[in-house]
Amino acid sequence: MDNITKAKINLFAVLRNLEDLCEMDSVSADIVKDTKISVQFNVPDVGSATLDFDHGKCKFTRGKKHAALQLFFTSAEHFNNLIDPPKDKNGKPKTVVPIFYNVFKVGFLLNQFTKLADRLSYYLQPAPDKAEQLLADPEYFRVNTVLTLYTALFALCEVANSDKVGKLCAKRMCDGKIAAGIPGGPQLNIEVKDHKLYGAKGAIDDWSAQMYFADLQFAHDILNGNASSFGGMGSGQFQVRGRLDMLEQMAKMLNIVGAYLA
Repeated sequence: MDNITKAKINLFAVLRNLEDLCEMDSVSADIVKDTKISVQFNVPDVGSATLDFDHGKCKFTRGKKHAALQLFFTSAEHFNNLIDPPKDKNGKPKTVVPIFYNVFKVGFLLNQFTKLADRLSYYLQPAPDKAEQLLADPEYFRVNTVLTLYTALFALCEVANSDKVGKLCAKRMCDGKIAAGIPGGPQLNIEVKDHKLYGAKGAIDDWSAQMYFADLQFAHDILNGNASSFGGMGSGQFQVRGRLDMLEQMAKMLNIVGAYLA
């Protein structure tokens, strides 16, 4: 597995979920309700991203901008270890400390940010012995499914642009736009240009291909490997239109995404 691609997924697909987490989860919004700060993550060979927290809200921006707290990592692996800390001999996560600029703001990293990261894990990686009970709650189920959908499609773009096999899939895609999502729910779009993929939230009309899940339940089942796309097409729960060759390559890349996020 490529550490740089994994770091890109962690930074631009997983960590970007904090924007939506603060919007959908009142507990997360409450953690940063009295906070106004910008935090920038800088990872060699991966890139930069900034999280702007403003009294309960969060905005994710790809790239550099002014930030009061700047975090620097020595490598892609160093950043990956922050997102998924290695365990010590007793099975406890090791503390991973980035290089930071502005020591007076580091308290946010150790306090509110850590709590937000734990809240994100709570939704994206429920403990196996508690998952069934948690997912039985409709609101938890909604947040879990929406965040998983966002993660998968934004991660797909990073795989297409960085992973060796993903790049081969992207080379087989013509320029155009793919609309995806759930009717009445989250909408996303992916632009394919010069064999590079760029993801964004929101619906589009000028699509070349469409991929829609009938509802949250089917989206959840597909994303967690509990349903098949072929079965869904037969039942009408999984709807595809337009350039099916583009969607075929997307399906291949989603399998690669699953390996990175496992």
